[in-house]
Amino acid sequence: MTAISQPLAVPATASTRWVQLVLGIIAMMTISSPQYVWTLFTKSFQDGLGASLADIQWTFSILIILQTWLSPVQGYLVDKFGPRLLIAVGCLMSGAGWITSAHATSLMSLYFTYGLLCGVGTGIVYIGIIGLMVRWFPDRRGFATGMVAAGYGFGAILTTFPINSMMTTAGYQHTLVVFGIILGIIGAAAALPMRMPQSADKLPKASVASTAKDVMPADMLKTKVFWLMFFMMTMMSTGGLMIISQFASFSRDFGVTKVTVFGLAALPLALTIDRITNGLTRPFFGWVSDHIGRENTMAIAFIMEACAVAAMVLMRDNTLLFVLLSGVVFFGWGEIFSLFPSTLTDTFGTKTATTNYGFLYMAQGVGSVLGAPVAALIYAKAGSWLPVFAIIIALDALTGILALIALKPIRKQYLAGK
Repeated sequence: MTAISQPLAVPATASTRWVQLVLGIIAMMTISSPQYVWTLFTKSFQDGLGASLADIQWTFSILIILQTWLSPVQGYLVDKFGPRLLIAVGCLMSGAGWITSAHATSLMSLYFTYGLLCGVGTGIVYIGIIGLMVRWFPDRRGFATGMVAAGYGFGAILTTFPINSMMTTAGYQHTLVVFGIILGIIGAAAALPMRMPQSADKLPKASVASTAKDVMPADMLKTKVFWLMFFMMTMMSTGGLMIISQFASFSRDFGVTKVTVFGLAALPLALTIDRITNGLTRPFFGWVSDHIGRENTMAIAFIMEACAVAAMVLMRDNTLLFVLLSGVVFFGWGEIFSLFPSTLTDTFGTKTATTNYGFLYMAQGVGSVLGAPVAALIYAKAGSWLPVFAIIIALDALTGILALIALKPIRKQYLAGK
C-alpha cells in the first residue's frame, strides 16, 4: 500500500510510545493560547474595532465551532493519512490566525482570522493527537489522553503573564504577531516525528471495561450511549466555556481586577492558577478513571465543580478566595477532555477512534454557542452574572448525576451486547 492509503507507523515499543506522548504534549501546548488567553484580548479588540462584547465574543464561538464541528472530517483525514503532516499544518494555521488577526480592521476580518484560522488549525491538532494517544496507550488511556489534554490546558500557563506584559508595553497587535510566529513554529516541529503504532498486538491490554470490537462511526451514531455522552459533554462544555470566555468580564464587575494578591495582579494570577489546575486535572482524573472506572470519576469531578462554582460566587467579595476557588472550578472541569475520549474509545474501539471522537468533540462546539455569546446576552438582559452562574451549577450537578444513574448502566448493557 502507498503512504497515502496507509499512515506511516512505527513499532509499538514502550519507549516509542512515551516519545510520542511527549511530542503530543508539546504540540498541544502550542495551540492552547488562542482559546485560553482569548479573554485577555477581548477589551483590546472591543476598543480597536468599536464593537460590543457580545459581537467580539462571536470570534470565540467561531473558533470553538470550527475547532469542534469539523473534527469528524479532520479525524477521518488523520485516520487515513496519519498525524504528521496534518498536525504540523494545524499548528502553522493556528499561529497564522494570531498573526493575521493583529491586522483585523473589522469584525468580519477578526472572525476570518482569529476565528477561522485558529479554529480549524487547533481542531486538527487536538483531534489528531487525542486519536493518536488512545491507540498508543490502551492500558493507560485515561492517563495518556489526560496528559496531552493537559498540554492544551498547561500551554497557556507559559504565555499568560508574558502576553499580558507585552500587551502593556507593546500593544496587543505586536503581541499577537510575536506569539503567533513562536507557537506556530514550535508546534509544527513537534508534529513532524509523530507516527501511528505499527501493531496494537504488542501494546498492553486495556485496564478497564472496554469493547473487543471496533465500531464504525455510522454505527456508533445509531447508539443511545453515544448520544447520552454527547448530551453530557455538551452540558459540561457549556458551563466551562461560560466561565472561560467571560472570566475577565465578570472578574472586572466583581472588582477582582482592581486589587493584587501576593503582590501580583489578581486577574492574570487567577488565569495562571486556572491553567495549572485545568492541566493537572486531566491526567489526574484520567489516572483515577483507569482505576475506579470512568463514570464514577465523572460523578466525583462534575459535582465537585458545581460546589466550587457556588462557593466562588458566594466568596466573590474576597479576592484571595475568589482566585483560589476559580482554580478549583477548573480542576473540576478540565478532565472532560480525558474522561470522554477514553470512555468513547473503551466503548467503540480504536480502529476509527479519531473519527469517532471527532463526532463527540462536536459537543464542545455546541457548548461554545451556548457558553460565550448566550452568557453575554443573559448578562446584558439581567444586568447580573448570577443567572449565568446558576445555569452553570445546575448543568454541572445534572451531568454528575447522569454519569451514575444513566451512563454507567447503559454503557454496561451495551458492552454486554444487550
